[in-house]
Amino acid sequence: MSEYCKPRNLICKTGLMFFAVVLVAGAVARRQQTAALAPVPPVAPAARASAAAIPPAAPADPPQTSEAPQTLHLMVGRSLVLSSPTRIKRISVADPSIADAIVVSPTQVLVNGKAPGGVSLLLWDDSEQSQVFEVSVDIDILSLSEKIHEVFPNEPVQIETSKDSVILSGHASSAAIAEKILDVVKNAAPKVTSLIQTPATQPGEILLEVKFAEVDRSAVSQFGVNILSLPGSKNIGSISTQQFGPPSLVTNTTTTAAATTTSSSTLNGGFTVSSLLNIFLYRPDLNLAGTIQALQEQNILQILAEPNLLTASGKDASFLAGGQFPYPVLQATQSGGASGITIQFKEYGVRLNFTPTIQPDGLIHLKVAPEVSSLDFTNAVTLQGFTIPALSTRRVESEMDLRDGQTFAIAGLIDNQVQSQLSKIPGIGDIPILGKLFQSHSSTKSKDELLIIVTPRIVQPLSPNEVPPGPSFPIPFLAPTAATQATAPGAK
Repeated sequence: MSEYCKPRNLICKTGLMFFAVVLVAGAVARRQQTAALAPVPPVAPAARASAAAIPPAAPADPPQTSEAPQTLHLMVGRSLVLSSPTRIKRISVADPSIADAIVVSPTQVLVNGKAPGGVSLLLWDDSEQSQVFEVSVDIDILSLSEKIHEVFPNEPVQIETSKDSVILSGHASSAAIAEKILDVVKNAAPKVTSLIQTPATQPGEILLEVKFAEVDRSAVSQFGVNILSLPGSKNIGSISTQQFGPPSLVTNTTTTAAATTTSSSTLNGGFTVSSLLNIFLYRPDLNLAGTIQALQEQNILQILAEPNLLTASGKDASFLAGGQFPYPVLQATQSGGASGITIQFKEYGVRLNFTPTIQPDGLIHLKVAPEVSSLDFTNAVTLQGFTIPALSTRRVESEMDLRDGQTFAIAGLIDNQVQSQLSKIPGIGDIPILGKLFQSHSSTKSKDELLIIVTPRIVQPLSPNEVPPGPSFPIPFLAPTAATQATAPGAK
């Protein structure tokens, strides 16, 4: 080879090497660009703060939007971090009251859940490529579910959310338990839908057997002495404590009329005894009399009522054995004056109000309110000639759960009252033994005791062939008529 060709071969080799280097560099650049455009799998959201990757859209000349938006789920009060391989240029949130988005770095966006609901989130990068996300903000039911299963561990109830509403499903042992679970969830969520299934209530009629037993005992003790000297003795007078019908001094007045003048004279002497009490003593030789009140009374009142009430499950029933007494009521006008008196009636006696409910487990839930009232004339009020008696009332309200045929008793309703009144003459009434003659006292003791026994029973209606016969009357009301046999016309 000549010297001329050597430089040319060197140039050719150098050119070939440069061309190979350019090809290799282009291949490497294309491989890096392809790796940069590869989608990055999103990261699953954590309990409180999570990260999600944004896959970039395929490079194209005009700006495009992803056709399949991704769905993001987060709770109210929780946050979610979105990471992008490219720089984020701008963001847009459809409703900031549901969720807001904050750019924390050129490639990261922080999404905060504010209220239950759904909202759209759009992101644009430097090349005007957009990505759409559907953000669903739900109520945080994790703590609520833990609380319900802690309070009701044996109730298989599930809690789910649908945007701003909470859905309860599963089974509850009774309707009362399902109602309590619903009340707990209503305090934490604005909208609650209950799909909890409860056992069906057993149908049936409930017969309530009630026994009222009341004993009212009272004891009265009275003692008093009135001493007086009757007219005819040198000294006329009386001694009394003014408690039991004391005697009163009588003044006699004599008037004499003449033709022209009238004269009168007054003679003092004599007694009027309004009540001899129950013992009267008189000594003619001493011209001394005394009236003594010595009385002991013992009264007893017994009331026994056995009402039986029948009602359906969940319905109210009432019973009253007594009556009504009238009492006047003053009617007032609009101007403030009295227009007249009307008569109204007040009920009294043995009363019973109850509401039974058959539970799914066979228990009978009872709400009972027994009452015993009677007229009390000792505390009566007299108004314009009308005597209005008071009412002595004993009332009980209670709720309990019983089995069929079980019995409960309400006892201890005892009312003990003692009234005592003592009167004496000062000084002489304090002398031992002799002072008893110058004292009087009256005491009243009463003791009321009430016992209520209740027995519920589940009964079924009788069939036509099981109806019990009525009571037999020993004396017939009317004589039976003679039976006649009618024969149809044309019959033989």
